[in-house]
This record gives sequence, C-alpha cells and structure tokens, in this order.
Amino acid sequence: MASALLMAACCMQAQTKVIAHRGFWKTPGSSQNSISSLLKADSIGCYGSEFDVWIAKDNKLVVNHDPVYKMRPMEYSKGDALTGLKLSNGENLPSLEQYLETGKNCKTQLILELKAHSNKKRETKAVQGIVAMVKKMGLENRMEYITFSLHAMKEFIRLAPAGTPVYYLNGELSPKELKELGAAGLDYHMGVIKKHPEWIKEAHDLGLKVNVWTVDEVEDMKWLIEQKVDFITTNEPVILQEELKKF
Repeated sequence: MASALLMAACCMQAQTKVIAHRGFWKTPGSSQNSISSLLKADSIGCYGSEFDVWIAKDNKLVVNHDPVYKMRPMEYSKGDALTGLKLSNGENLPSLEQYLETGKNCKTQLILELKAHSNKKRETKAVQGIVAMVKKMGLENRMEYITFSLHAMKEFIRLAPAGTPVYYLNGELSPKELKELGAAGLDYHMGVIKKHPEWIKEAHDLGLKVNVWTVDEVEDMKWLIEQKVDFITTNEPVILQEELKKF
C-alpha cells in the first residue's frame, strides 16, 4: 500500500505542467496579457499564467509584450499613458499592481517575464520594483521569474527571496552554466531543445527544471511530455491539457 502511494506520488510529481503563454487568451472575451487572460488561465486549472512586464519612464510597472503598443514605447512613456490604452477585448492595458491584485484571488502560479530593457540600470530598477511589490502583496510564494536578459536573471537571483524560481529564456547557456549562476532551470524555445535534447536529462540530473516554449503543435507536445519536461508554455492550454490526459 505504502509503495503504491509512493509510486502514485512520484507519477503526479513527474507529470508535465501547463503554463498559459500570455494567459489564456485564445478564448472569447480575452486578450493577451489581460486581466481576463489571467482569470481564464486560472479557471481552467493551468499550473501557471505567463505575462510580460516593462518599467515605464516614470518607473511604473506595466504588463505588455511588445516594446511599442499603439505607437507608445513602453520604456519611454509615462505609466498612466500606457495603462490608458485599450486592449483588443476592451480592457485597459494593466499595471503590474492591478495584475497582481487579481492574482491574489487565483491559484495559478504567476510567471513574470521581465522584458530585456535598453540598459542594465533600468532592468535593475525594474527588478527592485517587482520584488518590492510582490513582497508587499504577500505573493512571494506564488511568483516565478523568467527573462531573456542575463543581467536581469542575475538580479532576480540576487534580490528575490532565496529559493524563488528564476529561469533563463535566451537559449545559449547549458544546464551546468545555469546551475552555477543559481538559476532554477532553463526555459528554452522548442528549437533549442530539439537541437539539444540531452539538456533535458542534464538539467534534471543537476536538480534543475525544464520549461519549453511556445509549444502549440500536438506532435511537439507529445514529444516533450514523453521527454518528461517539467513545464510546457503554450498558446493552446486546453489542447495540452487534453494531451496530458493520455499519458
């Protein structure tokens, strides 16, 4: 009985988890990086909802993917000008504070991607602001941080509470190099993982986690599940959930 329970626990722990890329937005009434996309990702039971963050000219933190939205550059506009912009579903572009306030009432993990900014000083300022806001809101155990910027990754590792998961997106560092830097694992594009499938086992042997993005094709999902990656980031979370039921 005890051994059966242990086996069941191991299987549960090993199953690949679903992260909704920019939230669950491919559904009526939603939009990428919107409050609705977070709520909808939570409503379908995603492990995590990924979203993108910029620091505006006046240090306000806002949620958006592109460096320019409706002719407003994220880094060089005032925060209120950005949060006054409308998304495709009619919602306003959210501030990080608004997004996290909503997240407090959700169960899904908050997978925050800090976008690579124009200089290291601004990235450090952003990391400081993010870590402080998360602490103030009592969300430290709900956050995971990802970034393409090596500097920002190092700053999250330095400033976030010990043990906070921090992942690197860019794809050029081996699991061993990431381990030495203190990262929780790798969060690499499907093309990188196809080129270096050995990195999955290498990462796991080092105690690191493996996330792969952005995976929307069923055959890719199946292959990654078979490889026992820890997380898959997708624009098609419902399809991925259905595939996981087959394993």
